[in-house]
Amino acid sequence: MPEKLILAYSGGLDTSVAVRWLKEEQGYDVVALTVDVGMQKDRETLHSRALAAGAVAFRWAEAQDTFVRHFVFPALAAGAVYEGQYPLATALGRPLIAKHLVEVARQEGASAVAHGSTGKGNDQVRFDVSVQALAPDLRIVAPVREWGMNREDEIAYAQRHNIPVPVTRESPYSTDENLWGRSIECGVLEDPWAEPPEEVFEWTKSVAQAPDQPAYVEIAFERGAPVALDGRELDGVTLVKRLNELAGEHGVGRIDHLENRLVGIKSREIYEAPAAVTLLRAHQALEQMTLSKEQVRLKERIAQEYADLIYNGLWFTVHHQDLAAYVQSTQRHVTGSVRVRLHKGTATVVGRKSPKSLYDFSLATYDKGDVYDQSAAPGFIHVWGLPVRIQARAQMLEEEE
Repeated sequence: MPEKLILAYSGGLDTSVAVRWLKEEQGYDVVALTVDVGMQKDRETLHSRALAAGAVAFRWAEAQDTFVRHFVFPALAAGAVYEGQYPLATALGRPLIAKHLVEVARQEGASAVAHGSTGKGNDQVRFDVSVQALAPDLRIVAPVREWGMNREDEIAYAQRHNIPVPVTRESPYSTDENLWGRSIECGVLEDPWAEPPEEVFEWTKSVAQAPDQPAYVEIAFERGAPVALDGRELDGVTLVKRLNELAGEHGVGRIDHLENRLVGIKSREIYEAPAAVTLLRAHQALEQMTLSKEQVRLKERIAQEYADLIYNGLWFTVHHQDLAAYVQSTQRHVTGSVRVRLHKGTATVVGRKSPKSLYDFSLATYDKGDVYDQSAAPGFIHVWGLPVRIQARAQMLEEEE
């Protein structure tokens, strides 16, 4: 009896071809598993496509709520953005998909799991390391890095075996999407000098097509997590979807990034992340109001470490647990509302308020109501400048002679 294998199935070219290859070349009974983290794909279409490709069964896991609450919002609270640009949408989805792979493998009595990642990308690391952390006994198969086919070979293979896939030589883009963002690569995008054609974008309007009049949105946060839009309380999934629509309509969230992959090569990536870009800016503005200078500065360093950890596939680690504990502590007082203007590709914070604000108008104002004791300034400056004066007398003045 053939061994059973659980394949993380997106319904794209790689995983559809992988179903047939795993069956015919490796002898597995393949169960195709789609984990819904916010893909704009029809369940029935993926079901029929997987079976047509040769899967013995199709499984669907609804994971949007878990994805937002336990992966997206913690990353938002951390301020995790890779290399200052990438909000880590795909990177956040992979450990959750890996977790479901392991769970279904246990349920089905499978001896192996598989994914459609290439041997030169980051996702192979994220899948492999996550599975190894959760179920080190499971065998991991990665067809795309084993079969020796390039992308054109895969398209020809799919056509030869009548495997229905949404990719042709004329439209060769590889895409991935979830609630936190959409990534596009391959084709003309591999030339870093070429401007991305408008056809690659689905969630965002171009600046030229965006409305001439700005839109304003008020985002409420509680302990670092967004909980309402324009005074209306929403669950996390609905809130992110609504912001994707609102910000995308105004062209917010397009990212063209030449990034450093974990495997050591640079790649040109195009992202659409309207909600992510908007929420990250709003959250940062609220932190500036509710955290001390020392907290903000340390957290900026933690944010980079947190982003690297996610990007590098180390979600299921003790190191992550330690960082997450610190981030959660910093969010105790990050409660309040932020007003954001969406206009012609930009999300600009134009207002913020919080019951936990460290901003004191009576200290900041130069008008009536100023309670700051300016007479205390000379004494403060005298003490503050003491080491400067000592060093100047002992060293700098001597060097001038």
